[in-house]
Amino acid sequence: MDCARAAVYLSVCLSLWSAAVCRAHLTPETHPEEPDVLGALSAQLAEALQGFLEGADDRTGLSVEKKASVIPRCDIGERCALKHGPRIGRLCDCLRGAACNTFFLRCY
Repeated sequence: MDCARAAVYLSVCLSLWSAAVCRAHLTPETHPEEPDVLGALSAQLAEALQGFLEGADDRTGLSVEKKASVIPRCDIGERCALKHGPRIGRLCDCLRGAACNTFFLRCY
């Protein structure tokens, strides 16, 4: 998702830069006084980009609170693991100085 977001930002920046360069190279004869087209174009692009990013966040369903590498902490006496047949799954990580008892599945 970050790669796609970076690509969208890069394309918007490049399009705005190329529009500014093209506008600077026009002569006064070919470029009559007209309203601020570049400002209106950048506002439209910003609105389209905002709508795209809001829609992308809704579709992916990413959660900021839960990350795969972060395991919550549990106090002494709390349940720290869950048994799934022959396997034991970790629910939380015991505090420093405590360990998860594999028989009772609680921090001690």
